[in-house]
Amino acid sequence: MFPWNFSPFNKETMQKLKRMRPEEVENYVSEVMGKMFPPEMQGMNFTKGFNSSTEESSPSLSVSVFESLDYVYVMIPINNEDWLQKMKLYYTSNQLIIEHIPEPEDKQTITLPAIVRKKGSRATYKDGTLEIKIPKNIDMQYSEIDITEKY
Repeated sequence: MFPWNFSPFNKETMQKLKRMRPEEVENYVSEVMGKMFPPEMQGMNFTKGFNSSTEESSPSLSVSVFESLDYVYVMIPINNEDWLQKMKLYYTSNQLIIEHIPEPEDKQTITLPAIVRKKGSRATYKDGTLEIKIPKNIDMQYSEIDITEKY
């Protein structure tokens, strides 16, 4: 059993964490990283890409992704019914690619929460929402890993 009485996060520490501002934390981390890395690496932005969403690539298209026991569902709100003729949908085993909406040059890539099958997908438009239903791939292939002891 974990000794919760001896947790390093007591009331005083929690109050300090609540009072901290994100700018202070970012400045502190940058200062520490600057001391650790050589001068050649000082100008690199190490936090680029950490704030990106896994659910959608663009803020202009709000996509919700969820999975059931057998399927992965992607719900896309359609603001204009003309989008249905313009848009192109593609998918790989772990990504859904949406092209040509809301603008013709746009392309959104959505990472799916599970591995999906190559065939059997279905897209249905109803009440302003495009529902994409993709069957999950149940991959039961596994390999044994040999454990050797080294002296």
